[in-house]
Amino acid sequence: MSQPEMTHVRDAMQTELRLIDGLSSTRKALELMEETGLDALVIDKRDPADEYGVITIGMIGRDVIAPSRNPGRVSVYEIMEKPALIVPAGMQARYAIRLLTRLGAEHAIATDADKVVGYVTLRGLTLAEFRDKFPKD
Repeated sequence: MSQPEMTHVRDAMQTELRLIDGLSSTRKALELMEETGLDALVIDKRDPADEYGVITIGMIGRDVIAPSRNPGRVSVYEIMEKPALIVPAGMQARYAIRLLTRLGAEHAIATDADKVVGYVTLRGLTLAEFRDKFPKD
């Protein structure tokens, strides 16, 4: 019996990314999310010694919109997650799922050779693993 193909992070990641500066307003982040249809943005490194960050639509909803803060006056850096969780694009999806669930995380940045190549969610990883391991009969 042949073994099913291994699913990797790269198989489940979203490759369309947008980087945003941490000093940008959450209004600008929301406008970029609306324009691109993305639910998350990567915060670029300020210098080579810095780390990447991430901001999601959920973070903005929870930390800006729900408490009635003005998105034009709240900077991305005030609510972003930094450092962002990073997983290698070549990591097996099942290990990435284990890591994210162990840490209580819903998302991570995917890298290849220290370059950001995608964004992955627990949902996307789980569905990709499911499709590959349990195909329809």
